[in-house]
Amino acid sequence: MIREAMLYNKLDDSKVRCKLCSHRCTISPGKRGFCAVRENRDGTLYTLNYNVVSSEALDPIEKKPLFHFHPGSLAYSLGTIGCNFRCKHCQNWTISQIDIDKANAIEMSAEMAVQRAVSSGARTIAWTYNEPTIWFEYTYECAKLAREKGLATAYITNGYITREGLEMIAPYLDAFRVDIKAFTEDFYRDITSAKLAPVLESARHAKELGMHVEVVTLVIPTLNDSPAEIKEMSKWIYSNLGSDTPVHFTRFHPFYKLQDIPSTPIKTLEMAYDIARKEGLHYVYLGNIPGTEYENTFCPRCGELLIKRGMFSIDMNKLTDKQTCPHCGEFISIVSDHQENNNED
Repeated sequence: MIREAMLYNKLDDSKVRCKLCSHRCTISPGKRGFCAVRENRDGTLYTLNYNVVSSEALDPIEKKPLFHFHPGSLAYSLGTIGCNFRCKHCQNWTISQIDIDKANAIEMSAEMAVQRAVSSGARTIAWTYNEPTIWFEYTYECAKLAREKGLATAYITNGYITREGLEMIAPYLDAFRVDIKAFTEDFYRDITSAKLAPVLESARHAKELGMHVEVVTLVIPTLNDSPAEIKEMSKWIYSNLGSDTPVHFTRFHPFYKLQDIPSTPIKTLEMAYDIARKEGLHYVYLGNIPGTEYENTFCPRCGELLIKRGMFSIDMNKLTDKQTCPHCGEFISIVSDHQENNNED
């Protein structure tokens, strides 16, 4: 369904400026923005993918990955068509980079999406698989309805949403799982066709707005795996998002336009883990290498194993109802129904 877009200005000569993502495209009549799903028609900006669903699944929340947000629960996950990045290693390029006019997708109303989320038994509705920001009008409407039904909400995002967009959806968005794909502008320019600074700004602002924030970095050999870069990123996270922010370093495998780069060595991920922990980050995880202790949650004070994870599942959770370590009493920063109930007491 085509619908007039939110967050844009009309300019002279029937041009428009989109204010949804940090590309802030100026779009001439008959043209589309960088995302390829927002089109200027005679001086009015339209979203072309308002309720267009390319992907639907019921996922463990750990698959997002969100490890400190309702652990062990399910997320009703939806994706659409298009993206405002051009990542050369995109795992979902068949939906993110395809022309919407040629896409294989269905239409689903916001009411139906929330109804399906509730009936599935999900705790959260998540917009994922491609960039949710470019689907803003639909996710905004879904999020408002989800809040009425008691569902949690999550963006699995590249972080390129503008301050205007983030502040508009903030009252209805609980989790902001953001990719910080690297910590250099060169990487962002060459690999994603975007910039680093707006991503950092949106992550910081999401935290300020009260959202639960988790960070993911896909570690790619030779491109973003230097100890110095990982150290600088860890320092930034510590100073701007806080020591309790969960950080996931995940393993790269050759894909899409980066098939000439080998998979990330395990020792590189372990190096990233060690650096982040030394820089004061309490909860650091390694992904795409299942079956290791690096997916488990340990108490940052006494080292007690608190949450043991399997393949996107919780095998053991020793946290008390007060969200504390049963061994030393340290409070563990995890969003859960226990925490929400305690806050209401």
